[in-house]
Amino acid sequence: MNQPPTHRVTVLFEGHVQGVGFRWTAARAARQVGVTGWVRNERDGTVQLVAEAVSDQLDRFLDSIRRDMEGHIRNERIERSSATGEFSSFEIRR
Repeated sequence: MNQPPTHRVTVLFEGHVQGVGFRWTAARAARQVGVTGWVRNERDGTVQLVAEAVSDQLDRFLDSIRRDMEGHIRNERIERSSATGEFSSFEIRR
């Protein structure tokens, strides 16, 4: 049986997203859903996230972050592309 194709999302979260446990929340959600990639704080106060998984896993992952960080996210910019398969886990980058 063929595996469903994996996809990549690159997301830039804006708002009060630093200093509120955002990266740890994303890492926990990634482990729960089975997503690989990374998350990091940017110098301009945003949080960037790159994640790869099958489409429905990515949707559940992002929905979990949005639910847990409701009130902190003002805007998000999402780019979708094909997965590269370069990640074996999800990590918090500094």
